[in-house]
Amino acid sequence: MAKARIVGTGGYAPGEPIGNEELKRLARVEFDAEKLEAKIGIKARHVARLRGTGESTADFAEKAARAALADAGVGAEEVGLFVVATDTPEYISPATSILLQGRLQGGEAESFAFDVGASCASFVSALDAAARILATDASRRYALVVGVYDMPAYARDGDAFAWSIFADGAGAVLLERVGEGEAAGYVDGVFRADGTQWNYVGVYAGGARKPVTRELLDAGTYGLELLQRLPGDRNVKLWPPLVRRLLEKAGVGLGEVDHFIFTQINRSVIEEVMGLLGRPMSDTTCVMDRYGYTGSACVPMALDAARREGRVKEGDLVVLVASGAGFAVGANLVRL
Repeated sequence: MAKARIVGTGGYAPGEPIGNEELKRLARVEFDAEKLEAKIGIKARHVARLRGTGESTADFAEKAARAALADAGVGAEEVGLFVVATDTPEYISPATSILLQGRLQGGEAESFAFDVGASCASFVSALDAAARILATDASRRYALVVGVYDMPAYARDGDAFAWSIFADGAGAVLLERVGEGEAAGYVDGVFRADGTQWNYVGVYAGGARKPVTRELLDAGTYGLELLQRLPGDRNVKLWPPLVRRLLEKAGVGLGEVDHFIFTQINRSVIEEVMGLLGRPMSDTTCVMDRYGYTGSACVPMALDAARREGRVKEGDLVVLVASGAGFAVGANLVRL
């Protein structure tokens, strides 16, 4: 059976980076920058809204996608599948993937385009879906999968939690359909969900259940809302068993994995998880120090950085793990 291989990656973050002290001034909030840097690992981030770049989700996605195409040396007209992974879409409708296809291909084409919204697990979900579609549809040679995030657009004035953690960015991978004799390619994925935990953190206004009204705006119950504190050890408990289940499903030993990339929400959590897996921090890539937390974009952004910095190379076996509110969690196994 054919499979999908990553042949290009790209990333994008808008404007000049914003350090923690500058963020306090620009967003007019106060937070413990020393603790944020030491525990979470965030030292800087990129935020279009604060830099006044005029960009939003579709712009980030387009620029990361163009970078991935350039990395692979492939023209946009050759892409038959566009998948955008995000929970901060350009519009509720039409899908951001449709906008991306139009910008890259300039008009109507025999292309399949759809969005995947699984909170911050959107990218690993989209990658699995795109890889399986490409493997089973011989009419499509290339697929673009873009994880993109613009949560600062939903941050309310004075919300120190939102402003200190969340940032803008996009990461893209270009997949190519290859024969089953090819060593590189998408291997497998595993996923877990628990929709009974929907009411922790999210953007609850703007959909059918809670349309935006003047009363809602006046009450301040819009944008990103933290309804309940997330358990601090959630990912420590979720990720190691998920990785082991993925490797068991794929018939691969833990020692065979060359690199791990996790949701970039908390460096100290990643350190603990790597310890539980018995692996050194040199076997993972963290980018929250320079990009903040970019949600559904952070895993492909970290993968792109790992490739550019030589932390992963052709032939490496890489595990990608992501968690999202709701909750949704997933993991991919990929041979580069």
